[in-house]
Parts: sequence; C-alpha cells; structure tokens
Amino acid sequence: MGDLVIGARSGAGEPEGPGRRAARSAESATSPASAEDAAAQTADGQGGRSEDSEDSPHAEAEPAAGSESEAPSEPHKQRSFWKELPILIGIALILALVIKTFFVQAFSIPSESMQNTLQVGDRVLVDKLTPWFGAEPERGEVVVFHDPGGWLNDEPTPQSSNSFLRGVQDVLSFVGLMPSANEKDLIKRVIAVGGDTVECEGEGPVKVNGVALDEPYVYQGNTPCGGHPFGPVEVPKDRIWVMGDHRANSLDSRFHMDQPGGGTVPVDNVIGRAFVVAWPVSHWSTLPVPDTFDQAGLAVAAPMAPPVAGAVGAVAMLPLVRRVRSRVEHRKES
Repeated sequence: MGDLVIGARSGAGEPEGPGRRAARSAESATSPASAEDAAAQTADGQGGRSEDSEDSPHAEAEPAAGSESEAPSEPHKQRSFWKELPILIGIALILALVIKTFFVQAFSIPSESMQNTLQVGDRVLVDKLTPWFGAEPERGEVVVFHDPGGWLNDEPTPQSSNSFLRGVQDVLSFVGLMPSANEKDLIKRVIAVGGDTVECEGEGPVKVNGVALDEPYVYQGNTPCGGHPFGPVEVPKDRIWVMGDHRANSLDSRFHMDQPGGGTVPVDNVIGRAFVVAWPVSHWSTLPVPDTFDQAGLAVAAPMAPPVAGAVGAVAMLPLVRRVRSRVEHRKES
C-alpha cells in the first residue's frame, strides 16, 4: 500500500528535463508551506483534541451542577424538642396572661354560698371583655367582684405549707391558669342595680321595685329571705345588691348594711360575669339569667324632668289650640 502511494507521487508518466526540474523546484518551494499547513492542521487537531479533552470534564460537570440545582436542597437541621420546649412554654404563658387580662379568667368556688347553682371546687369562667366596652352588671347575673371592704376579714387565705408549691401557684395564678389564693374575690348573684328598691319581708319573696321574684335557683329548703329579712333598700347609682343562692349560708349584702354603701357593691369592683361552669366536666353548665328577671314592670321608669314634660304637653295641645283659634277667626269674619 505504501509502495502504491510512493509510485503515484513519482510516476513514470512525468517528463524528464527542465520541465521536470521546474516541477521539482516548484514542489520543493511549496513543500515547506505544505509542511507548515500540515503542522498547523496537526496542531489544530491536537489543540481541538486538547480543548475537547479540557472541556470534557466541564461538560461532564455541567450536568452534575444542573442535577444539583434540580435536586431538593438538604433540609435544615431541626432543633431538638427539648430546646423548643421552653419557647413553647413561654408563648403559652404569654397568651394565657393576655387572655386572663382582657378576655376570660378562671375562678374557683371556695364556699357553699352559691349552692346548688355552684358547688365547692367548681371552676367558672368569667367574661372580662364585656366590661371593657362599658357594659354594667344586670339583674340575675352571677358576678365575681373584689371585696368592697370588710366582707372577707374572717375568711382564711388558703396557702400551701410547701414553699415550692406556693411559688408555682403564684406563677400560675398570675397568668390565669390557676385561681389566686391571695385575692379577696367573691361570687354572688345580682338581685338589684342602681336606682332599684329591693326588700324581703318575713319569709319572702324578694321584691324588686315592688315586683316579687320567683327564684327556683334558691337552695332547696331555704326561704327567699334566708331567715334574715331586710329593706326596703334603695340601691345607689353605680352600685349593685347581691345575694347568694344558698340564702341560709351566704354572707351577702344583707349582712353588711351597717358598712359604707349599705351592703351594696360598687360596679367598679365587678371583675366580670361568670357564664359557664368549666370544671369538673360532670358539672359543666351555662349560667344564664333566670326568666324571673324579665318580668314586665321590674325595670324602674326614669322620672320625667319638668321641662321635658312641659314640652311634650305643649306639643300634644298644639292641635287643640289651632282648632280653637280657627273657630274664633271664623266667627269674627261672619
């Protein structure tokens, strides 16, 4: 095969003489250029291969990079549950404090004064939001209020002998998760409000503005007066008259009539209305206003001021005055 190539380049058909020499000289003249071209092509080929060889790792790396971008990123390392637990507890305590301050607070029933509506140890939820909007206690509501002064002087404050338990109770009561052992609070039913006249003669019934109350919530076996008749008492403005449902075992307004306010409680002392028994589950119930407080005539009609009464009378008499004047003018014309 190599012989054929050589024979083709120096074939016998080529003429001898000057023409041959010229051909050879031309070939020899062009051969360096051809050699340079061949070398350049060789270098180009090698360079191309070297570039390809250099680019090939990048070409292989690019799909890898693309695959990394398409693959989901590694998840962040999650915190340990024990590290997150203090944060969760802190958030829960803050939320409980906000709820206790502005919305709802739990209270424990310490005595038998509200039986059988409420039992000792019951937990009630008290609405603290409504009073923020100016709502005042209404007749028939069960309300929690601060001691107006002297009502709980003889009541012992329940305290644990264990200092650690006392500390826990103080913290939980501060955020509203446990009733406070230091606060002097009472729970009773509102019987009369500012401007009402309330009384109970003999064994009863209790009367508000002369209207007798039918009180099915009174503890069985008790009389409405509870053996302690009173009145009539006119309740001052912005104050309320309260009584326990266990009339024979409740030191309510009846027993503090010799104190400032005549046994009534300032509206500002009211924390809120108890609206549900939340614990224990077996005692769960709502605390609605009894129907007896919806009787007609129970509310006191506000006295009409003389100027307003005069204006109303003048308006009512205006048609009559016009009619009389028209008749007088008609007679004059005739």
